[in-house]
Amino acid sequence: MTVLPDDGLSLAAEFPAANLEQWHGLVAGVLRKSGKEVSGTAAEDALSTALEDGLRTRPLYTAHDAAPDPGLPGFAPFVRGARAEGNTTGGWDVRQRHAVADNAAVLADLENGVTSLWLVAGEGGIPVASLGKVLDGVYLDLAPIALDAGSQAAAAAQELLRIYDERGIDRKAARGSLGADPLGHQARTGEASDFAPVVPLARRCAEDYPGLRALTVDALPYHEAGGSAAQELGASIATGVAYLRELTEAGLSVEQACAQLEFRYAATADQFLTIAKLRAARRLWARVAEVCGAPGAGAQAQHAVVSPVMMTRRDPWVNMLRATIATLAAGVGGADAVTVLPFDHALGLPDAFARRIARNTSTILVEESHLSRVIDPAGGSWYVERLTDELAEAAWRFFRTIERDGGQAAVLRSGRLRTDLATTWAQRSKKLATRREPVTGVSEFPFLSEKPVVRDPAPEQPAGGLPRVRRDEAYEDLRARSDAHLAATGSRPRVFLAAIGPAAAHTARTTFAANLFQAGGIEPVTEGTFEASGATEVCLCSSDALYEERADDVAGTLKAAGARHVFLAGRPGQYSSVDSYVFAGCDAVAVLTATLDRMGVS
Repeated sequence: MTVLPDDGLSLAAEFPAANLEQWHGLVAGVLRKSGKEVSGTAAEDALSTALEDGLRTRPLYTAHDAAPDPGLPGFAPFVRGARAEGNTTGGWDVRQRHAVADNAAVLADLENGVTSLWLVAGEGGIPVASLGKVLDGVYLDLAPIALDAGSQAAAAAQELLRIYDERGIDRKAARGSLGADPLGHQARTGEASDFAPVVPLARRCAEDYPGLRALTVDALPYHEAGGSAAQELGASIATGVAYLRELTEAGLSVEQACAQLEFRYAATADQFLTIAKLRAARRLWARVAEVCGAPGAGAQAQHAVVSPVMMTRRDPWVNMLRATIATLAAGVGGADAVTVLPFDHALGLPDAFARRIARNTSTILVEESHLSRVIDPAGGSWYVERLTDELAEAAWRFFRTIERDGGQAAVLRSGRLRTDLATTWAQRSKKLATRREPVTGVSEFPFLSEKPVVRDPAPEQPAGGLPRVRRDEAYEDLRARSDAHLAATGSRPRVFLAAIGPAAAHTARTTFAANLFQAGGIEPVTEGTFEASGATEVCLCSSDALYEERADDVAGTLKAAGARHVFLAGRPGQYSSVDSYVFAGCDAVAVLTATLDRMGVS
């Protein structure tokens, strides 16, 4: 039998206390070995990571990194959750998106784990007149319905309410959202929408349908236009404030108006940023409600959607992993409803397998990983609390600039918001082009010989307003050029990788160069001779020491053998026979575009 000491099992009892300065010293020692001479807090700064919105993630957080008290779930400022019980009673609402009139798919989802439906209706979706057919066999008193009908929001809402009455659904049992979002529609299409038809819907919900919300504040248009997390939050809060003004001017109380709004946000594979974003969103909306004189009405209803921006068309199977992380982050962040986009979302209409994997993602996280057993499990993390606070401050500043310029409708009309989002996306595009922000299966570790995944085309989505961007778009254009060349000639464009010296000297850079060129659809040839490779361009791969000895001679020999362009994998140097250099951090998109141009691949 083991006898514990009087103070219990104190695991740190034998170790001397350490302080932050000592840690800084250890970090400085490690950095010194890599050639960086820094000390003190500069050592910590050297390991920090710059985020968008002027934020920085540090490598270490301690109890000294204070953040405002997040409170308790169900109480203002609602950082830790809008409801006191959180998602502990059964997990989050698993909400599947449907954009075509397919009753069989709807029923299959509901019978296998989906708990609510997000129906895209009207233009680019299910015909409003077909809603009844799509919902045939659905227990409408059990499954919440969230509509998304753009310019036909009022007609779709009236049709859904008619269906409720026709099927004898108790008005108090109807749950979901009618999805009216005039400013979101304006952001998508560039067409101003009249708010007048929304007011009677909101009044009717407030009086007769306590489980229905009339409006959705959809932040996806700003996320999909390339906006940062703070811009997405700021634009959503500005939209929510605009709707509060309209509803209260129409006679609803602040409490009634707040109860008519549901907020929709993107969840990305950036796990901690997504967690912080959802927590910050609740804090921001609680502040709005407080300023409006209704602090108890500031519990934000949240619908999180796996980010369409991060879904890739090449190697789409990797999207399952991205979606899993995003769903985990949405659940941990406290979203009330979560939509997992199928892995083939970017390719067209999802098939039954993709929908099954999408809904099972939430099922596994709730039922097997038990993520919903604890409310706000990230709460108390020094990092998450600090990131939540900093992101909320950045978003509030952006929201105030929108208000200063006349509000959400005004910045949409003037183009100011479009410019802000485009500036952010241009900066992010540079990171994507240089692979500082890698996209697995696309810019990193591409699989050139993959069998294409083909899907039926999805309905055309409304356009004319803010653009829809994707992380893979620049590389997708390059791969499309390569595919066209393959179809026309029977082979892909090629580059010969000339390895110099033993494997230990060239393997790292050979692997780097192969990944780089494949990202543009260019097939690397590593076996045999240059003359037999069928390539017109060459990339030298070796160590810096061997480059000094042999790079110029090898490059000259290859040019004499017919090489039109010689790359060197490594930092630029003084080699007269080398035409250009590829290295970590180079503009891969520019390099690959120029290479395909020289090869005549159009």
